[in-house]
Amino acid sequence: MNQSSVVAALPQYAVGEQIGEGGMGVVYGGVHRRLGRPVAIKRLPHAVAEDPRMSERFEHEARLLARLDHPHIVPVYDYVRQQGEHLLVMERLDGGTVWSRFAGDGLTAQQSCGIVLAALSGLHAAHEAGVLHLDVKPKNLLFTSNGVVKVADFGISQVVSEGATLVTHGGAVLGTPAYIAPEQAMGNPLSPAADVYATGTMLYELLCGDLPFERGGGPIAMIQKRVFQEPRPLPKVPEPLAGVVMRSIAREPEARYRNAETFAIDLAGAAGHLFGPDWLVRLGMPVHLAPQVSSSSTRPSLRPVPERDTVTLTGQRVRATLVDPVPAARLSGSSTLVPAAQVIKPPSTPWALWLVAALALIAMAVVPFTGTDRGLPEITTNLANPVVEQGERLVVSLAGIELADVGRGPAGFELPGATRWIVGGAVLASIDGRELLLVSNQTPWLSLMGTGSVLLLLFAFAYLESNLRALRRRQTGMAAVIASVPLGFTLGVAVWLLVSVLLEHEPTTSMGLTCGVLGAAAALSASLASRRP
Repeated sequence: MNQSSVVAALPQYAVGEQIGEGGMGVVYGGVHRRLGRPVAIKRLPHAVAEDPRMSERFEHEARLLARLDHPHIVPVYDYVRQQGEHLLVMERLDGGTVWSRFAGDGLTAQQSCGIVLAALSGLHAAHEAGVLHLDVKPKNLLFTSNGVVKVADFGISQVVSEGATLVTHGGAVLGTPAYIAPEQAMGNPLSPAADVYATGTMLYELLCGDLPFERGGGPIAMIQKRVFQEPRPLPKVPEPLAGVVMRSIAREPEARYRNAETFAIDLAGAAGHLFGPDWLVRLGMPVHLAPQVSSSSTRPSLRPVPERDTVTLTGQRVRATLVDPVPAARLSGSSTLVPAAQVIKPPSTPWALWLVAALALIAMAVVPFTGTDRGLPEITTNLANPVVEQGERLVVSLAGIELADVGRGPAGFELPGATRWIVGGAVLASIDGRELLLVSNQTPWLSLMGTGSVLLLLFAFAYLESNLRALRRRQTGMAAVIASVPLGFTLGVAVWLLVSVLLEHEPTTSMGLTCGVLGAAAALSASLASRRP
């Protein structure tokens, strides 16, 4: 790319070779001629200069950026708007990026927490000055030669896009879709919570080596997952650190930390809890913290964490599992950009599967009430007492399962204690081969058939609901779908047994199997409908 106009616009600097490039511009190395100070010169895309409104916004933002004076923010030395160029002159940092270290040697959990605390310190200072970053990622965190972490590229995304995420007609995203907050993708009003989300996503990745959502599918698919799905739980990281990270990447802004400092306070406390109150001193990384953040880090832990968890988390270096999932689009004068909200579509609802689930559920609930009465004679009695009936031998069974086989005694047929405890409502009995219904006149809730069917129904329903919720949040996969079949079958059997007991119907095997199959069909259909692609 021709840099003659850059050289002409900056006569006080010796402009060197290109040292970086991204979606928001090109970076050249340079040296101030009189001071001998190395600098990085950010050349903004021509689309900024060609759009008068964008150009004015950036000039306003550049004044704010020049006022930011914080140990963890790359300082802006100069801003030049001349000869069709918009140039930011910044401190040059040659210590590499967080991404280069993460993808190379890897980072320990302590190093990752220290890096993010430094970033949050800089972000909070910028937020207090009215500047959002909107493109926090490992490549925008740079190291000085002394190992100090500094945040770069403040405000550029906000100026170019006015806060919304923009995409080209080809589907490329202006920005980094892996870290974009849901409200930013949808063009909703933004707050520091958007930068909290991106920083939390970055910390999630640094701690486990992967992102909170499955990769693949292109940039639009990545953004769509962040808008409509819940992040995966952070693996292999103990509490309280995992809880802090998951709160920072909550889908709704109101559920996240309200600003970078409150995030930093909890993060520092969780790190001190896991690694010990002197962890930052031992780490040897220069991190400038606000007093309340520092005190949270050094406060003694109230609940010691099992040593095995802490040792495992501290001892290993985590590396990036993949390179950047999706490169950012470049902003050029020929770019045709539209808000991402116009092309992001909510996931389609599998109405056919939900309809099958609803019909099977209704049929499961109705079938037990339609049992045909075979016109068998009934004996209603208190089963705690002997059954007074003519005959020599009494056999009691439930859905083909024999519960008792007793001979006649002096006072009648005396059932075993287990049978009396099991039977509620009606069961099939036969005396010398003559079939009849044996009905208990006691409350069914004192029997295993009555209370047991309720407990079985609640158990199956609770686990099914938990499975469906986990499937919707992408916290589980086909294992939950497969597990839904026996749970649904159990639910159907429980409904059949409960209705039979309450209506004092004969609990037949065929009816039980029918309800079980309908329950399994309803659960399987609902699970498949809930499973996110």
